[in-house]
Amino acid sequence: MKLEQSVRMALKLEALKECGVVATEKFDVETAVRSRIDYLKNYIRASGTKGIVLGISGGVDSTTSGKLSQLAMSELRAEGYEAYFVAVRLPHMVQKDEEEAQAALKFIQPDVIHTVNIGESTNALNLEGLAAFEAFTGQKTDPVKADFHKGNMKARIRMTAQYHLAGLHNMVVLGTDHEAEKIVAFYTKRGDEACDLTVLSGMNKRQVRLCAKYLGAAEKLWAKVPTADLEELAEQKPDETALGLTYEQIDDFLEGKEIGEVAEDKLMYQYMITKHKRDKTVSPVDYIFS
Repeated sequence: MKLEQSVRMALKLEALKECGVVATEKFDVETAVRSRIDYLKNYIRASGTKGIVLGISGGVDSTTSGKLSQLAMSELRAEGYEAYFVAVRLPHMVQKDEEEAQAALKFIQPDVIHTVNIGESTNALNLEGLAAFEAFTGQKTDPVKADFHKGNMKARIRMTAQYHLAGLHNMVVLGTDHEAEKIVAFYTKRGDEACDLTVLSGMNKRQVRLCAKYLGAAEKLWAKVPTADLEELAEQKPDETALGLTYEQIDDFLEGKEIGEVAEDKLMYQYMITKHKRDKTVSPVDYIFS
């Protein structure tokens, strides 16, 4: 979509201010890793909780977040504070890239590994929802639309499982969002977006990869093609295909570099239409009493 220059520039200034990513040339990976480990330790101590729960998919974001969590919890125990990292595998039936997920777990070496297969519960809820919708409207649901929304349901059920485990063990749920995903809201609202805290915020995708590489992850993990893998009619669809933008373009934009007017228009349009996913929950105070 072609945006008016004044609109695009206003959105650009707003987005860059909101995300606050430094240029990679000025990015100190050692400091970024150390500060995030300390942040996780301080949060757990201050909250009085017993550790972190995180779903591990095999992608670079959860791999990096998981390794940072494990290092932080190990340091806390060495300092006399009992805390643990619980890695949760949440496949829908059989995950196509299970090999990478297992490689990520081997690299992270979590204190505890739980597996919750969301396949049966997701399929049952999906069928009930489709039946109710079709009974109400008298129409068959578009299969592509149904598949897309089933994918979002998978993300929400995965987060439900993580919160259940965290609640049972007095732990917190960690999110894997970073600025390259945040600016285009490439996550499921109240799904993988719902968490108690994040650890990759402030970085773009290439900086997350640098952290993973610094931490010792194998290239097949830190260089893996990102995919949400929620849709069954388009399994393992790359994020970049879904977005129509590359992470290279998004990362460059976040660092204040030129990416071309067409790409910038597309990025700013996506930023604009997904604003509701980044905003707090709307209440009467926002409208009636403002």
